[in-house]
Amino acid sequence: MAQTNRKRTSHTNRGQARGGFYVYDNTARDLRVQRQMEEEPRRKLSHEARKNRDKARHMSFGYVVFLAAALCVCAAILINYVQLQAELTTMTRHVAGQESLLNSMRLENDEAYNRIVSSIDLEEIKRIAIGELGMTYAGEGQIITYSGVGNDYMRKVGEGN
Repeated sequence: MAQTNRKRTSHTNRGQARGGFYVYDNTARDLRVQRQMEEEPRRKLSHEARKNRDKARHMSFGYVVFLAAALCVCAAILINYVQLQAELTTMTRHVAGQESLLNSMRLENDEAYNRIVSSIDLEEIKRIAIGELGMTYAGEGQIITYSGVGNDYMRKVGEGN
């Protein structure tokens, strides 16, 4: 004997209260709601409601012009923004290149300075200054001390204070 997927039902008061309809599958439908929807006539729209719906469907010439102008303004702003971004990127790359050049020049300058400082023989300079140029060390009365109160430099105009 082959079994079927149908459920066995019997007439009950409850089934009769629903209109006597029995469903033999896995989904139950209430047919009265569907019938009520089919039987109810649609309400007629008022003249104003129909007019408002027609206005909402159609765009006036002024509104289309406004939307086109707004679109053009947005496009111009977007194009300007993209151009500014491209210019900023170019400038950033240029600045990075210039900073790289500056760092390499500083490195070369420091190397040249260190090479010059290491090649200076202070004893040879002292010998030439004293022996050939006649320079001497400062005496006791030649050294003048001062306190720098706020100026960066001091100028001596003549003999005196």
